[in-house]
Amino acid sequence: MAGREEGLGEDHGNGNGHGKRLGVLRVPGEVRAPGRVRRWVRGLLAQGGYADDGDSTEVVALLTSEVVTNAVQHGPRGGEIRVAVWRDGKRVRVECADSGGGVPVARDAADGDEDGRGLMLLDGLARDWGSRTGESGTSVWFEVDA
Repeated sequence: MAGREEGLGEDHGNGNGHGKRLGVLRVPGEVRAPGRVRRWVRGLLAQGGYADDGDSTEVVALLTSEVVTNAVQHGPRGGEIRVAVWRDGKRVRVECADSGGGVPVARDAADGDEDGRGLMLLDGLARDWGSRTGESGTSVWFEVDA
């Protein structure tokens, strides 16, 4: 299944205060999803005029990769992952949703562990972040300032 973009350049329109929606991408919940979404986010920010010194874009790309990786690892097998990006001035918000019911829980990763640091990175690099779990699944969002 190929990724599908929707709503590129439309305002979010639901009064949630997230700003202008730059785009939405739906991808299969498979191992290639984090890299693919990371590249898409970089391109989307460049296309949307999000100019910075490169550091903020890379922080957004890294954190996006982390939340998508969590969705792949903890979401249902064969499920779809939906990533949406908004921009409000110099603030960027990314939301990653899957149909799983897991609740994100931060844990202490040991020095040799290859995973377990995603939520710690969100805590350290994002302006704000949070999650929601409901009947339709789990959603993790974060905001970064340029």
